[in-house]
Amino acid sequence: MERRTGATGPCVGYRVIDFTTMVSGPVCTQYLADLGADVVKVEAPVGDPSRVTGSTHRKGLSGFFAQLNRNKRSVVIDLRADGGPDVARRLAAKADVVVENFRPGVADRLGIGYETLRALNPRLIYAAISGFGPSGPYSAHPAYDHILQGLTGMMPIQGGEEEPRMFQSVVVDKASGLAAGSAILAALLGRERSGGEGQRVDVPMLDAYAAYMLPESLGSHAYPELPAGNSNTSQIFRTWKTRDGFIVGIAVQDSQFQGLCRAIEREDLLEDERFARMEARFQHVEEVYTILQEEFLKWDTAEIVERARHFGAPFGPVHDFEGFLSDPQTRHNGTVFEVADEAGDVTRYLTHAARFSKEAPSFHLEPPSLGQHTDEVLEQVGFSASEIQSLRQSQSVG
Repeated sequence: MERRTGATGPCVGYRVIDFTTMVSGPVCTQYLADLGADVVKVEAPVGDPSRVTGSTHRKGLSGFFAQLNRNKRSVVIDLRADGGPDVARRLAAKADVVVENFRPGVADRLGIGYETLRALNPRLIYAAISGFGPSGPYSAHPAYDHILQGLTGMMPIQGGEEEPRMFQSVVVDKASGLAAGSAILAALLGRERSGGEGQRVDVPMLDAYAAYMLPESLGSHAYPELPAGNSNTSQIFRTWKTRDGFIVGIAVQDSQFQGLCRAIEREDLLEDERFARMEARFQHVEEVYTILQEEFLKWDTAEIVERARHFGAPFGPVHDFEGFLSDPQTRHNGTVFEVADEAGDVTRYLTHAARFSKEAPSFHLEPPSLGQHTDEVLEQVGFSASEIQSLRQSQSVG
């Protein structure tokens, strides 16, 4: 992503009012901000909790917050103060999109629910991210990433033959944020095709994560009248120990297995009827995997990866994070890029994943300090200087 002085991308001209905190909502709104949307991050006086989350901080800002909130402007509004909800409603009245990740019912109690805002702005796309959806037996319960990981059936698979194990990452939040981002883009397209009418979009994190993570598992249960198939993927999704580290990969096709045998200098395996064809290898998977593991231990990681790639076997190293940063393909892609602020302090960011031949996403705003743009944004939607001063005195905005 190139650094530019103004927004670029296919969503330039759209305004998003972002009432979200932590991960799922900020992932969604940063996705839209990277694409050029003007994202106004509305924060309580104490700020998004992610501002102080994590172990790395600089200038009062966590590295965690920085990864989820670039290209946004920050406005402080106290939605529990007398004048706060009215300020928020005036923002939403001139917006294209509102995104919130409150528990169901909270936005209504704060005076910024869908029906209230729709009456002010019929063109509004209102996206609500919640743990379980707006209704149902769990809808009022708080939902955290690890709770949803437990519900969706993947933890026993991750644990294999050991205890259930969760991903050491907030994968549910991130999957939900990306699902919400794509749903908002679809709703904006639908608005253009329907003559300008907006709509509400609900994204239950339970459903978003299930749709993202479970196609393989559900494939084994797809036909109710048949016995469930084997959904154990531990033989396929595994690592291999080398002399000095680990590699990961798989050689399913016959040509790939042939290349692997050449890489490890065991072409004699191709003469063994147990391993010569793919169907036979699946029937003797434990035997062939035992042999492969013994052979991998004879090689250093870099050497065996280079040989495997040379002979057409899809294997690669298991990096630590520093290894990922220094990997030649990571560096070529600009997967991680660096930006220096006015003081010369450098921050690393992950690039927006999609590549556009025109209207490319750009980095145009550093993660904002709390309330950095309050006056600027309020002036843009019609608040006078005296109104802003009065709101500050009443602590409705900050």
